Amino acid sequence: MNRITQLDPAVAVGKSKELFDLVEAKFGCVPNLFRVLANAPAALDGFLGLDAALSKGVLNAKVRSQISLAVAEINDCSYCRSAHAYASNALGLTELEIRNARNIKAVDERTSAILDLARNIVLERGDLRESEFKLARIAKLTDAEIIETAVNVVLNLLTNYVNHLSRTLVDFPVVPSMADEIALDMENKESREIDDEDDSQKFPPKQ
Repeated sequence: MNRITQLDPAVAVGKSKELFDLVEAKFGCVPNLFRVLANAPAALDGFLGLDAALSKGVLNAKVRSQISLAVAEINDCSYCRSAHAYASNALGLTELEIRNARNIKAVDERTSAILDLARNIVLERGDLRESEFKLARIAKLTDAEIIETAVNVVLNLLTNYVNHLSRTLVDFPVVPSMADEIALDMENKESREIDDEDDSQKFPPKQ
């Protein structure tokens, strides 16, 4: 259950309505995360402004989406994981690319280095060891790419934390965590093994 009110765009007024109009023009709807953020119009305005600025940076939309998927998975944010999986698909990422990003992987070596950097920034809270930072240099990431990776991580931490705090209701097709997917696979495997064992007892091999 949502712990913070999701404002209704239909009755919003003032700055919240102005921002909702911008969101709807861009996305065709107003997702629940923005309805929560709009309780503090300055927060929603700041998020949209930084997101718009980063969209003009050196990291393209696909790479930014892969960073978002990686950060959401690390922080186990169900809302962001589901929202970014949906958005990534709309951007043209394949299911394999989406899954790889959630596993901090990419076929492209440069993107892989960016995802490794993003993971380390999250896990080390920005205070990377020299050996971890050196990996970005070995991959020949530019200073601009390193800074933008850090800022994209921060943008996603903002939404992850707001969603954790508010328990935002997921209004996208829900994507389970990698851990839940593995557990479900194990459960299904065990179930199949039990069924196979039962069948072998019911139908013993002919002599």
